[in-house]
Amino acid sequence: MAIVRFKFEDKNIPTQEVKGMVGDNILDLAEDNGMHINSNCGMVCACSTCHVYIEKGEDFLTEISDKEEDFIDRALDPRIESRLSCQCNLLEDDDDVVIEVLVPDQSRIIGHEH
Repeated sequence: MAIVRFKFEDKNIPTQEVKGMVGDNILDLAEDNGMHINSNCGMVCACSTCHVYIEKGEDFLTEISDKEEDFIDRALDPRIESRLSCQCNLLEDDDDVVIEVLVPDQSRIIGHEH
């Protein structure tokens, strides 16, 4: 299984590692393992509240779409490694696959609390 390592700008939240399989979604992996990432649109790529930074392992995720790029432009502090976590699905799940995700400070985002 692939390892997805979640790091947080909010230093009060410790780094967490979870295991994922092909097709798993970064947003769902976080939520299913007790980590909160805001999400307003129900995972249909219609907002930017689930914005994250993929620091390692971009090649193991689905490619970014034009629609996703448009919404990333609306996110707080977008960077070249910005993605919407609801649109990032794992493409491989070999034991040597490591994906590192940096979750921006969620207190700055008006988002759905679930």
